[in-house]
Amino acid sequence: MCALHEEKHSHITYESLLEGNKEWVAKTLEENPDFFNKLSKGQKPPVLWIGCSDSRVPANQITNTNPGDIFVLRNIANVVVHTDMSMLSVLDYAVNVLGVEHVIVCGHYGCGGVEAALANKQFGIIDNWLRAIKDTYRLHHEEMDAITDHKERCNRLVELNVAESVYNLSKTSIVQNKWANGSKLSVHGWVYSIETGLITDLGLSAAAPDKLSPVFHVNEIPK
Repeated sequence: MCALHEEKHSHITYESLLEGNKEWVAKTLEENPDFFNKLSKGQKPPVLWIGCSDSRVPANQITNTNPGDIFVLRNIANVVVHTDMSMLSVLDYAVNVLGVEHVIVCGHYGCGGVEAALANKQFGIIDNWLRAIKDTYRLHHEEMDAITDHKERCNRLVELNVAESVYNLSKTSIVQNKWANGSKLSVHGWVYSIETGLITDLGLSAAAPDKLSPVFHVNEIPK
């Protein structure tokens, strides 16, 4: 199976992508002639997915969902930081315009970004991005330093990185204002295993600011 998968990838060309699109459209229309007509009328996805840019972790495929079901933002190592205007813009649009009810941060074991953050060397401009993951290590250094197996250390940092991203999302005024208005909105942390194809819910779900330090609470909503 792996050999066939690698062989298929080796034959992907610029032209084959366009041909693949035509084949997908034809197959989709054969199964559902009205698919694109309905899809073109708008989107109302219930979920915002913040995941890693890794090509092996496509949100729709691993959750067995269709186009229009999930609003997606992906970056290196699914990092959520408050200086990322792209993330904040996507979050604001998803929460306040699309009205999503769930925000999911999904990391994955074997994440190259997390492994790079564990290394003591420079990689380039991405070093600035990886510092957020290094800060997560710093916050949990006693636990991380006690893990001697490299793969286990990477996997644990993947989980802690997801947890920190969930916490950072909960701190945003975008999420807190939604909670204060009594709207239904939950933030979740997941990890996907490329080796098994299965997703693990880390049990980090938040639907209110009660788990946040009081310093992050937003009590007054701007008019």
